[in-house]
Parts: sequence; C-alpha cells; structure tokens
Amino acid sequence: QVQLQESGPDLVKPSQTLSLTCTVSGASITTTYYFYNWARQPPGKGLEWMGAITTDGSIYYNPTLKSRTSISRDTFKNQFSLQLNSVTPDDTGVYYCAATIGLGITTPTPEDVWGQGTQVTVSS
Repeated sequence: QVQLQESGPDLVKPSQTLSLTCTVSGASITTTYYFYNWARQPPGKGLEWMGAITTDGSIYYNPTLKSRTSISRDTFKNQFSLQLNSVTPDDTGVYYCAATIGLGITTPTPEDVWGQGTQVTVSS
C-alpha cells in the first residue's frame, strides 16, 4: 500500500523559507512510476498545484510560483521535499504531497495517493 506523509513546521515567519518533506512508503520514488507532487489549499480557496518530480528526476513547476519554489528528492530516504522562499501570510494553508498517475492534480484517478496534509501558518 502506497502511503505519503508530510512533515515540517506549522509556523513560519514572513520572509523565511518554508521547507516540507514528504516520506513515501510502499513505493520507490525512483522506480514506481508516479509523479510526486506538491499542492496547497489556502483558507477558503481551492487546491493549487505547486510542482512535481518524476521517477527519473525531472521537475515541473507551476509558473506562478516557480521563482520561489524548489522541489528535490532524497532517494536513499525515499523522500521528496518542497522549499518555498520569501513566504508571506498569503502562503498560509494546508500543504499536501501526492503521488499521481498523471502530472498535476486536475485529472484524478483511483490510483492517486494523497498525504493527509499539514497546516502551515505564516505569521510574525
């Protein structure tokens, strides 16, 4: 069974960098062919796809966030990570990692697997 678990801080100050990690079990991020995604949901708003990394290490970003976003992976730990630089209160929301058959989150399939999400608040 594929499972994903987000981890990281729940409070970040403005201008700092948010760093989150997704731990994957039941699948190898280098050999199990998923797109490994990050998405977020601000309060009262819909999901926003942030980017993804593939099994071969290719990286895709939402153009609106690309300048502040970095996705990487640690293949030994079977983890992939998100860094969001220069955060503001508008970056507050629930952050999710997800393994999907297709790139992004707009075409869901029964095989997609989502983490439970982690609340991140940006405040001084």
